[in-house]
This record gives sequence, structure tokens and C-alpha cells, in this order.
Amino acid sequence: MRKLSEIFPLIPVLAIVAWVAYSFWQAYQPQPAILHGQIEAQQYNISSKVPGRIDQVLVRKGDQVEPGQLIFSITSPELDAKLEQAKAVEQAATAMADQADNGARMQEIAAAKDQWQMALSGSKLAEKTYRRVANLFKDGVLPVQKRDEAYTQWQAARYTADAASQMYQMALEGARDETKRAAYEQVRAAAGVVAEVEAFASDTLVKSHNSGEVTQLLLRSGELAPQGFPVVSIIDMQDAWMVLHVREDQLSQFRKGAEFEAHLPALGDKTFKFKVFHVSVMGDFATWRATDSRTGFDLRTFEIEARPVQHIDNLRAGMGATVVLKQG
Repeated sequence: MRKLSEIFPLIPVLAIVAWVAYSFWQAYQPQPAILHGQIEAQQYNISSKVPGRIDQVLVRKGDQVEPGQLIFSITSPELDAKLEQAKAVEQAATAMADQADNGARMQEIAAAKDQWQMALSGSKLAEKTYRRVANLFKDGVLPVQKRDEAYTQWQAARYTADAASQMYQMALEGARDETKRAAYEQVRAAAGVVAEVEAFASDTLVKSHNSGEVTQLLLRSGELAPQGFPVVSIIDMQDAWMVLHVREDQLSQFRKGAEFEAHLPALGDKTFKFKVFHVSVMGDFATWRATDSRTGFDLRTFEIEARPVQHIDNLRAGMGATVVLKQG
């Protein structure tokens, strides 16, 4: 009994010594490294290829949109005027092609024939006049000058008749094949301009090419929208990933294809699995510059991108994430 009574006062002292020893042991144990990341998601800006005034914006923040859904519309009187001009040029080119294909009208052919007949008659008369003058010259009645003048007039009349004959033949044959092809190509060029303007006009009704949630409305109805300026922004949370910045000596745990668990404080105490799909070195301005005492080299920083292995409900861009690195 006496021995027990002597031991009991030492029990608190022994407990304090044990606690202090355990505390020192815990303090010198290596602490797990914790990395902090952030959730990001694919974003899309919806804009128009043509400038104009916003007519209607048909979505609001928080709306879920699907591919092909009408997002907003634009009014552009200038584009409407250009479309009318392009159609008028196309119609004019078509008319020219039809004219080349159909050839001269009957009245034009008849007029060309009459011109030829008239020139032919003039040539025959000039020939007769020359022969009379030539006979008078032989008889010594007229000088050589008169004979030469009559001959020149006959030759000129003959050439005029030949030219009129060629014009008549051209009227009969119609346009050349080359002229017809040139006319057809003019029609094609004009049709291309019309199609181009119509393509721009169709873009005044702007639709979404992707699914997602509306996050921003940058312009409202009645405001001017420059070409290519984003009017609505959407985010697709089905295409979300985590971004981590990992020091070079920790990179072995985040090779491409590796899986790891992360805690998202915004979603409670659960942890979720992520799979690495991209690893890239960051620029020098973002590099971890602390020198490793074992190697003597500066340790660079790598950016890790990892997607959730399974769908995560209520996941939002901007949420923080923590990853505890494995020891050893």
C-alpha cells in the first residue's frame, strides 16, 4: 500500500511528460502538403458577323440554352440596301446572258440585211459609173483624174458592201461562244455576291452553336452592336475541369492520366475523383523560385488540368478545391 501511495503522486508528472513528448514528436513529423485549385469551365461568346442595332435579346442570365436556339436579333437597313443592289446586278447580268444566248432580234437581222442590200446596190452603181468613165477616157473625152476618181468610189462602195454583208452574217449567227461564256460567268459572279449578302443577312438572327448557361448580357435592345462584339456569354458546366499549380518535385503524382481526389468546400465534406488530361509548364514569371537544397536547382511550376471522373451535381466555375498530396 505504501508503494502505491508513493506512485500515485508521480502519475500526473508522467502524464505531462508523455504529452510533451508526443507533442514534440507530432511537431517534427512531416506535414501533408495541400494544394489549392479552382474549377473552370468552357465559355462561349455569342456575337454577330454584321454590325447593326440590337432588336431583341431573347435570353436572360441563368437561362439554359441549346444549340440552334435563337439568342438575339439585329436590324441593319444598310445590309437590306446592299441586298437589293446585289439582286439588281444579278438581274442585269441575267438579262445580258439571255441576250447573248438568244442572239439578235428579227428586226435587227432585217435591218442588217437592208443595210447590206443598200451597200450592194451602191457598189453596183459605182461599178457601172466607173466603166462609163473609163470608156470616155479611152475616147479622149475625160481626163485621167476623172477615171481615177470613179475607180476609187467603186472600190470604196465595194468595201462598204462587204462590211455590211459581214454585219448581216454576224446578226444571223448571234453572239460568239466566248461572249456567251463571259455573260454566264457574269451571272455566276452576281449570284455569288447575292449569296454572300444573304449569308450576312441571315446572321442578323443569331443562334447559339453550343449548349450552356447564360452568364452575361453585354448589350441590350436598342444598343449598337459592332461586328464580332460579344452580346451574350454562356458557360458549359458539362465541360468543366480543375486547374492546379504544382511544384516540379510534386509532379510525379500528377502525370497525364493519373487520378486523384479533391475536396470542394462549397459542396460539403465529400471528396471527388479527378483525372489529369493536360500538363504544361508555366512561364518564368509564375515559376516557383525556391531552390531545392538537394539538387541546387530552382523548381519550376506546372499547370495541371483535370476533369471530374463522374458528373458532379451543383458544380460551378470559380469553386475552390483542395488536394492533399500523398506522403512518401
